[in-house]
Amino acid sequence: MKKILVIGSGGAGKSTFSRRLSEATGLELIHLDKIYWLPDWTEPERADWLKLLEGELEKDAWIMDGNYGSTLEMRLKKSDAAVFLDFPRSLCVWRVFKRTLIYGGRNRPDMGSGCREKIDLEFIRWIWNFPKKDKLRVENLLNKFAEKVKIIRLRSSREAEEFLKVMGDGDR
Repeated sequence: MKKILVIGSGGAGKSTFSRRLSEATGLELIHLDKIYWLPDWTEPERADWLKLLEGELEKDAWIMDGNYGSTLEMRLKKSDAAVFLDFPRSLCVWRVFKRTLIYGGRNRPDMGSGCREKIDLEFIRWIWNFPKKDKLRVENLLNKFAEKVKIIRLRSSREAEEFLKVMGDGDR
C-alpha cells in the first residue's frame, strides 16, 4: 500500500490516525483540510482546488486524510487502499467538542493557515447525520472500487489501534 485514503465522519480521528499511520509507514501525509482551506476559512475556486488535488494525487506515495465527498471518486481512482473510520456518531461529536476545547481559537496542525478551530451547529448536524446522509454514498463508492482498492473498515478505536500496531506503530 503506497497510496492510502483515510476517510470517515468529522470527529472520527482521521488526522490523528493518519499522522500515526504516516509515522508507522514513512509515507508522506497530506491533510486535505490543510491544502483546501485558505486563510479565515475561505474556500478556493473549484478549478484551483482540483488542480492542487490532482498534483498531490500524482505523487508516488501518500496517506491522504479528509472527506471532500465531491472528490472521493477521483481520489479512489488513484488509491491502493482506503481506511474508513466508521465510528459511532456519539464518539465523533464528543471528539469535536474535545478538539474545540483543546484548540479553540487557534490553528490545528492539520488545518490551513489562519483557520482557527471553531464549532457550529451546522458542523455538529453534519456529523450527527453522517450515518443517514453520507455513509451510504461512501459505502457505495468503496464497493465500486473494491476490486482495485483494498478497503479497510475500522469500527472502533480499538480496531484502529490494532491496525496501527500491525502497521508498525505498536509503541503508542
